[in-house]
Amino acid sequence: MLLFLTKAEMVEQRTSDVIRTVRSNYPFPSVIRLCAYLRVPFRKIELSRKNIFRRDGMRCQYCGTQHPPLTVDHVIPRSRGGNDTWENLTTACIRCNNRKGNRTPVEADMRLLAQPKKPHHVLFLKHNLGKVDEAWRPYLFMD
Repeated sequence: MLLFLTKAEMVEQRTSDVIRTVRSNYPFPSVIRLCAYLRVPFRKIELSRKNIFRRDGMRCQYCGTQHPPLTVDHVIPRSRGGNDTWENLTTACIRCNNRKGNRTPVEADMRLLAQPKKPHHVLFLKHNLGKVDEAWRPYLFMD
């Protein structure tokens, strides 16, 4: 619709697909460029149990297992001032979560496979959308 209204121009098209109407065929856009851009505030990635599991790849960050059930663990326990933040929450299996208990990973002699951090929105979308069209790579800054 943006192309038809001349509010955008096509940069890349999907060669395998075509948009058909009664009278014409139009190339199927894959990447478009807006002619004018109005800044829209970016929505933050919501801090939720589901998104923490997604960020960590549904894998315990202590032992690496992917077998459910998985839980959310506070790296620094709440009783010691740990908050509900991207940097303090991580995925753990029940066995590791119980073993760690109310201690820090150092005190429990348990090493994190990856330090928890707030995910970047483009990479977060890429990991959770599945396959990214190869024509998009130069435009997503993923190389």
